[in-house]
Amino acid sequence: MRLTTEQLDQYERDGFLLLPELISASEIAILRDEVERLKGVEADCVIREGRNSAPKILLKLDDPEWPTYSAPFRALSRLERTLGAAQQVLHDDALYMHHCKLNIKSAIEGSVWQWHQDYMQWQLDGIDRPDLVTVMVMLEEATEMSGCLYFLPGTHKIGRIEPYFDESTAYKFMAAPPEQMKDILASHPAPVPITGKPGTAAIFHCNLLHASGHNLSHRDRWHIYMCYNRCDNHPHDVENPRPEWVRSTDWTRLQVEDGEARKESTVIA
Repeated sequence: MRLTTEQLDQYERDGFLLLPELISASEIAILRDEVERLKGVEADCVIREGRNSAPKILLKLDDPEWPTYSAPFRALSRLERTLGAAQQVLHDDALYMHHCKLNIKSAIEGSVWQWHQDYMQWQLDGIDRPDLVTVMVMLEEATEMSGCLYFLPGTHKIGRIEPYFDESTAYKFMAAPPEQMKDILASHPAPVPITGKPGTAAIFHCNLLHASGHNLSHRDRWHIYMCYNRCDNHPHDVENPRPEWVRSTDWTRLQVEDGEARKESTVIA
């Protein structure tokens, strides 16, 4: 799969692309089975929340050195449909995986993610340029009721916003100051709900403002995020760095592992 000129223009304009049915039903079934297996892992790279300590975030899914490693998720991150698309929008074939994580927004208890840009934290991790892109794949249907993502079109062009440290949820992170967000929301097109069936993907810029609401539905919302960076933009040393499971120190160039002749086959198995 190759993105068209129109799709690349849309990405440059809006900061994101939505790609329905990027991943096949048979591949999604394999990935769902992996989620069920990984949910029981106890490790620092698994963040939990709620009364039953349900997993909220599982990181390092593509790295064999970590207990959350999954061969199918590693394969997903190296497809022409995922890695190849990231290479196109970043105009560079030499990319590495900054992090690969699964976000689980649990039914009823899954909490919000405040408005933020991913590059808010990644710059503090020692990455000098906003030359990163995330490819997200839905493993369950995403609806507004289940706490889907919202993208604010065009906000990747305003540059990095100076964040504050939000401690209101289980996974504390850098978020956009509320008063500044009110002004930005008033001056941009309405946020776009990123909904879709399993297998739908979204590609988005690291400076695009995005958020998600509480999961009020009876079903978990599962999203896999593969965050790609240019190899020549890897982090430099910083004081008191975050753990490696959120700040990769492996900058090995990734290789696309499914050829054009196999583009319709299930390569995740």
